[in-house]
Amino acid sequence: MHRVIEWLTSYKTDELQRLIEEKVSFETFFEHAQLHPNASQITGSICGYKVQEIENPLTQKVRYLDKLVDELAKGKAMEKILRASV
Repeated sequence: MHRVIEWLTSYKTDELQRLIEEKVSFETFFEHAQLHPNASQITGSICGYKVQEIENPLTQKVRYLDKLVDELAKGKAMEKILRASV
């Protein structure tokens, strides 16, 4: 799970743990994240919405993460989850 979050946000494990301990909001979490250049390749539906069509930038970033976690939970291969950038 950490590997997927690190790929999407560029947060390292220690940074991620600090943010968890500080209980930052999703807004703060994604405000300081540097999304992976291939994040736009995350497509498909999550919670009934196509992630590539979401107009609100924060909501789209949260749904990107939702989609990656969903793919991980379903056992999708890591190289596919990370959009072939492993």
